[in-house]
Amino acid sequence: MRLSTFLKEKWLFCITQIGIIFFVGIMLSVYGISDYGIGFVCMTMLLVDSGVLAVEYFQKHLYYHKILKISEALDKQTLMSELIEEPSFEEGKIWWLLLQRANKSMNDEIATYRILQEEYKTYIEAWIHEIKTPIASTRLMCENHKNDFTKVLGNEVSKIDSFVEQALFYARSTSLEKDYVIKEISLNDLVRGAIKKHARLLIEKKIILQLEQLEQLDYKVFADPKWVDFILGQFLSNSIKYDTTTLKCEAVEKDGQILLTIADNGVGIPLQDIGRVFNKGFTGENGRIYGKSTGIGLYLCKKLCDKMHLGISLVSEQGVGTKVTLIFPKDKRIFFEEE
Repeated sequence: MRLSTFLKEKWLFCITQIGIIFFVGIMLSVYGISDYGIGFVCMTMLLVDSGVLAVEYFQKHLYYHKILKISEALDKQTLMSELIEEPSFEEGKIWWLLLQRANKSMNDEIATYRILQEEYKTYIEAWIHEIKTPIASTRLMCENHKNDFTKVLGNEVSKIDSFVEQALFYARSTSLEKDYVIKEISLNDLVRGAIKKHARLLIEKKIILQLEQLEQLDYKVFADPKWVDFILGQFLSNSIKYDTTTLKCEAVEKDGQILLTIADNGVGIPLQDIGRVFNKGFTGENGRIYGKSTGIGLYLCKKLCDKMHLGISLVSEQGVGTKVTLIFPKDKRIFFEEE
């Protein structure tokens, strides 16, 4: 609070006090008090009024300055009301009380929406688990009655299952810390398991799969197998969508890390889109042309990797292909470090 601002707010008090001092001086003059006596009385009154204003100003200035300091130091401004002390001056007490009431109302609203969000998430998860039963049944019927129609139907069911799986991970993305277990797993098993899930579409699209020699994929890494399987599935699905004819999977050890790379020779990603492919809801030029992108898959991959302390990078050239790399730390102690 600036002194000039404070005095502007006190203009009526200042004018009133000056008027009173002037009036007292006239009255004392009428009663024959000497000029020295009048000056002494008026000066005393002026000093008292100035002292009152100074005490009030410094009291408010120190309080509001402290509030601003607290505000600048906070990452979450919603915690302000918890840290601000009740002031000693009356108008500040009123302001402090209103802030506490507003904060309580806000917390009540947040609690209500959190409950609604949790109920909706529980419903979505339950619905997804229920829908998986008819999906599995339909897939089994297609396997038992093979013909051209069931072949096409089976492919569409696989796509539905992929979207349902994506919806499940998205529903859980707000509480990932409750749904993952880091363990030592075989990178070779992870890659081959993901490829097996997409084998039907890979064969149908006549995609040539280039796996490096088994020993080059035979690494042990630390991650959640379910989450990594989902991430690899997203990479493979994207490659299949965008006119890929060749897929290459390889792994190398570099600087104490295991780098798993999946490269395709599909349509590639325009240069202006590469920096935003991990943004939520971003579909880019290819998504608009092919009309098959939700803009959620790579966003979820990035979020899951961040939670598991895995690195993820993507390089692409339009008309040449795309290369996505997962970076696994070899030292499992990183998973126990505080974020």
